[in-house]
Amino acid sequence: MSWGSELWDQFDNLEKHTQSGIEFVERYTKFVKERSEIEINYAKQIKNLSKKYQPKKNSKEEEENKYTSCRAFLSTLNELNDYAGQHEVIAENLTSQIITELLRYLTELKAERKSHFHDGRKAQQHIECSWKQLESSKRRFERDCKEADRAQQYFERMDADINVTKADVEKARQQAQMRHQMAADSKSEYSNFLTKFNQEQNEHYYTLIPNIFQKLQEMEERRIERVGVSMKTYAEVDREVLPIVGKCLDGMTKAAESIEPKTDSKQVVESYKSGFEPPGDVEFEDYGPGQSMKRTVSETSLSNSRGEAKERPSGGKSKGKLWPFIKNKNKSPKQNKEPLSNRFNEFMASKPKMTCLRSLRRGLSLKLITLNSHVRNLIEGSGPEDFSHLPPEQRRKKLQAKIDDLNKDIQKEMDQKDALTKMKGVYEKNPQMGDPASVDPRLVEMAMNIEKLQSEVQKFEGWLAEVEGRLPSKSDPPRRQSGLYETQNSNSSTVANNCAQDRESPDGSYTEEQSSETQVKVAIANTPEFDDEFDDGDEETLPTIGTCKAIYQFEGHNEGTISVTEGELLYVIEEDKGDGWTRVRRNEEEEGYVPTSYVEVLLETNAKGAMTYI
Repeated sequence: MSWGSELWDQFDNLEKHTQSGIEFVERYTKFVKERSEIEINYAKQIKNLSKKYQPKKNSKEEEENKYTSCRAFLSTLNELNDYAGQHEVIAENLTSQIITELLRYLTELKAERKSHFHDGRKAQQHIECSWKQLESSKRRFERDCKEADRAQQYFERMDADINVTKADVEKARQQAQMRHQMAADSKSEYSNFLTKFNQEQNEHYYTLIPNIFQKLQEMEERRIERVGVSMKTYAEVDREVLPIVGKCLDGMTKAAESIEPKTDSKQVVESYKSGFEPPGDVEFEDYGPGQSMKRTVSETSLSNSRGEAKERPSGGKSKGKLWPFIKNKNKSPKQNKEPLSNRFNEFMASKPKMTCLRSLRRGLSLKLITLNSHVRNLIEGSGPEDFSHLPPEQRRKKLQAKIDDLNKDIQKEMDQKDALTKMKGVYEKNPQMGDPASVDPRLVEMAMNIEKLQSEVQKFEGWLAEVEGRLPSKSDPPRRQSGLYETQNSNSSTVANNCAQDRESPDGSYTEEQSSETQVKVAIANTPEFDDEFDDGDEETLPTIGTCKAIYQFEGHNEGTISVTEGELLYVIEEDKGDGWTRVRRNEEEEGYVPTSYVEVLLETNAKGAMTYI
């Protein structure tokens, strides 16, 4: 059904209808745009939610990822992030395939509609103008006819009047003839305009207006079809992402199905197993006259007794242990041990004065260096390098993981060294490609790095062997470990053994409290005999036995050490005694210990055991 033949007289209504059609397209475009914004905001919120619950680096959540439930939750978060990405895809496709296209189409539609209605108004104005000309000619024809009738009647009156002269009658006759001629001309003009108007009106209502309305009809049908295509695209945009969304949901389901409670329970054992054996039976202690029974703390209790430090057996090695169920964050339970000052006082009271005060001072200085280093680690919140603050089983795992990391670093350095070696060979065969000597410094640096890493591996392997040797085997009988910290017999041990005994618990972990350094310093300061002997030793200046060159920078934060810079030349006044430290002097007032591995030492020929070592 054509608009031109059926709606030829509905120009204004068609104009309103087409305008409402454009407004509908604009409203639908706005709807899709708001849906796209909702998808973008939803995707953003989902991604923020996923990011919020992602485990933080070096946090407790990251450590918990070893459990299957935590890994499943992490996989769910990753899938949720991908799921949010699909909503971003929906928003992008809605914008590119619908919103942008409809906005461009709306511009074209408005221009086309404006053109059609402009042609319609122009045709309407033309027919109205023709109608006005017809009406004007018709009114003129009517006026001229009336004037001709009046002139004829006047002539007849003049001709019938005998008193009127012949000249006046002739004049009236001529006037009547002129008016009749004008009426005839107006009639002819009116007839022409009428014929012309009828032709234009027929063309207007049967040709021009139908063509314009037909174009408007086609335009309107294209608009409706375009809206339908957009609605179909709207659904297809959602349907296109359904397979990937389904995969995301399948991934979440698979992650949930991968949770294994038994595996998580086993992982708890692996994470928190201390390596200690359960305590053995408590031996019967008989009561005798004049003897008091030794009081011990039950290992099954959840806390230590307040008075357990008052009485302490004098023999046997200390057997501190990590107590179960004690609520103490970030550190193992305190071992109730005797302060170092008391140990030192016992040593000074029971042992005769040592003849070699220099050896005594060296031993205590090195022990102070070790204690200072450990106390600084505790203050800074980081554990010792050998993980001695951990239970045996956990310490073994940490050491093994550290060894594996170092081996990976060594392999990486060796691979890079091999690559540089091959490059050097290519340069030697083809000098125009590069200078072989330019690779040598890097090769030397890599060799030093490999040597340092290998020494680190040996160090950690030594600690690992120590821990594995201390771990009790399943065949060993259970031992009773007292909650009281027992000490060595001070009459049969040296100061170095006492310090080592204070430093290590049965599992090889360091358990001295942070006040140890202060206690040692107070003990040394409050011992007059010790001060006198050291004062005597300070009066003698140690002779120079060689020189050394620092190959690495050493800060020397601990007491008894000295800081050196790379390449600095120093005097050696005491060689390494097997403990890894060499005593050096910078000038008459500055001297101290440096790690032997940090310097290249050259002993003089008159020094004992003349030798050169690195």
